[in-house]
Amino acid sequence: MNTSSAGSQADSIKPAPGWFSGQPRGLSTLFYVEMWERFSYYGMRALLVLFMVTPADEGGLGFATAEAATLYGSYTMAVYMLSIPGGFIADRIMGARRAVLLGAILIALGHYCLAVPHVSTFYAGLILVALGTGLFKPSISALVGGLYARDDQRRDAGFSLFYMGINIGAFMAPLVTGFLAQSASFKAWLAGNGFAPEMSWHWGFAAAGAGMTLALALLARRIPQLPPDEVLAAVSAETWRKAAAVIAGTALLMALALASDAEGWQGLRWMFIVLPLAAIAWFSRSAGLDARRMAAVGVFFIASMVFWALFEQAGVSIALFADQLTRNEVAGLAFPSAWFQSLNALFVIVLSPLFALAWTQLGDRQPSSPMKFALGLLFLSLSFLLMVPAAQLTIAGKVSPLWLAGLFFLQTVGELFLSPVGLSVMTRLAPSGFTGLLLGVWFLASAFGNKLAGVIGSSFDAKDPLALSAFFLHQGLFVMAASVVLICLVPWMKRLMGGVR
Repeated sequence: MNTSSAGSQADSIKPAPGWFSGQPRGLSTLFYVEMWERFSYYGMRALLVLFMVTPADEGGLGFATAEAATLYGSYTMAVYMLSIPGGFIADRIMGARRAVLLGAILIALGHYCLAVPHVSTFYAGLILVALGTGLFKPSISALVGGLYARDDQRRDAGFSLFYMGINIGAFMAPLVTGFLAQSASFKAWLAGNGFAPEMSWHWGFAAAGAGMTLALALLARRIPQLPPDEVLAAVSAETWRKAAAVIAGTALLMALALASDAEGWQGLRWMFIVLPLAAIAWFSRSAGLDARRMAAVGVFFIASMVFWALFEQAGVSIALFADQLTRNEVAGLAFPSAWFQSLNALFVIVLSPLFALAWTQLGDRQPSSPMKFALGLLFLSLSFLLMVPAAQLTIAGKVSPLWLAGLFFLQTVGELFLSPVGLSVMTRLAPSGFTGLLLGVWFLASAFGNKLAGVIGSSFDAKDPLALSAFFLHQGLFVMAASVVLICLVPWMKRLMGGVR
């Protein structure tokens, strides 16, 4: 995108009122579009595994836990991995505005497919949402950046507001879709009005589609407020060849990851670790600063992948624990288990200003980026160790919802140490002209982490408290060990980063 033209356009737009005072008017459009897109994504994600494991006579698909978890991991991996070719296509062929618009259409169609009660429309819906998100996700962030010149002091505040929109959508979504899909009162209303109550899951999916439709309508109405796409000349044959190579490379990685689910092919999962380790060993031996920084990127990649492999258990093992082993009531009032999925976004909204204030007050005394990553892993490990006694207590019956509230609080603290820092450090470590590639690497770490989340979650067993306790203990100890290793590597990481904090 042509940032100079975008910046001059931003300067010419009358600043918006209210929350967006002093910001380019297009930010409010992108804020609400992203809020509703995240509403659709997290609203569907909160139901996905629960719907798959629900028996067919109760409206679900009747999948075994292992099958549902594996499919969940593959789907969420695809969502992030497709951002790599999606971003390339937006940058070089389609333009960000058209990519966001087309992505929004595909996402909405995908959610409405999920609202149709048939296994074929279920798979079609997942494919459409993944393809649409691959176009939408990197392009809308590029549009936010395009509202500002590089040296515009409003940029960080604008991205902070944009991030708030993400979490408002993520907070609202499970409350709405969980109520429609799981609550006894809504099922009673369906039965009383001639609808099949077991089809309540599809009302939840339809609500996610309605959220995306709102985003699409807003986008179509206000698209003139957004930074214009750079005028693209006729796409050259070379560009098409590069696009084909990016798509083929992504397809190969995805095929290898999916093949690792097959019996006898599980050893392919080692590529998630071996390839980054090989890159670290190669680049760390170089005398060039940019190459050594790439070695540091490899360490961050592995740490990020480990983090998301456990963090994304929220949609698998933690969702199942909430549904099957937790007393989902407060003061005698029952609530859908999907509502727990809103806690992470709520804690992000509450804690983000405190983290921002802390980093501002600490200034140069704040921890380095590698140390923040290590602390993020530490808090994540504590969240799973907290679930060890919770799992043991299920011997006596369902446990208090406070256990899960504690888990999501600790995980959110870990997320705020790692996730915003990861995006920032990727842009600072990237050699000139390679920022987009490094952000693609960051998305790839999330993709592999999500795939591993499904692999790990496939061994969840609600019927054996001792096995479940060991399930959480092993994960907690593994991530704590990863945190300790990263703490030990901090001095070496600082040398590799060459002055970047």
